[in-house]
Amino acid sequence: MIKLKEAVIVEGRYDKIKLSGIIDAPIIETNGFRVFSDKERQSLIRQIAATRGILVFTDSDSAGFVIRNFLRGSIPSEQIRHAYIPQISGKEKRKSAPGKEGLLGVEGVTDEVIIEAVRRSGATIIGEKAVLSPKITKADLYSLGLTGTQNAAHLRQRLLRRLNMPTYLTTNAMLTAVNCLYSLEELKNVLSEIRD
Repeated sequence: MIKLKEAVIVEGRYDKIKLSGIIDAPIIETNGFRVFSDKERQSLIRQIAATRGILVFTDSDSAGFVIRNFLRGSIPSEQIRHAYIPQISGKEKRKSAPGKEGLLGVEGVTDEVIIEAVRRSGATIIGEKAVLSPKITKADLYSLGLTGTQNAAHLRQRLLRRLNMPTYLTTNAMLTAVNCLYSLEELKNVLSEIRD
């Protein structure tokens, strides 16, 4: 079990149950889209973010990104971290059919995937020495041909599909997600594979 300084924000009850067996930290549910109209929950999340910081851990489907972006817009950037899980096709054990987009949510991925996502998020793991890898920058994206070139949009789409990330991510959202999941060298290796 890993102990975090930050509180963890998840979409629902089953995500909370899954993470509570892996992460020692307060875990707050948004109750899905209800967070948009629940002013008390929003206030609670802002208070917690101001005192200890938060780690947003939503599913990698479009609904998870809507909730993540809502929180990103309402919490100062220095108080929020983001953990991303890759887009993995499948269904959770408790469900009879896959979700709308056919992707595993937080509750459905392995413990190892969750722990790796937490480590790459930049969250403060108590008892572990922080290992800060250099961040991938917009300049790196440009030098890799992912922005500012005629074929950049096409290459980004291919990269996002290869990385099992949502293909509808903006360049800024992709940069945030890539920084949570990959090093610059890993990104270069993936790009060399898809260019061949």
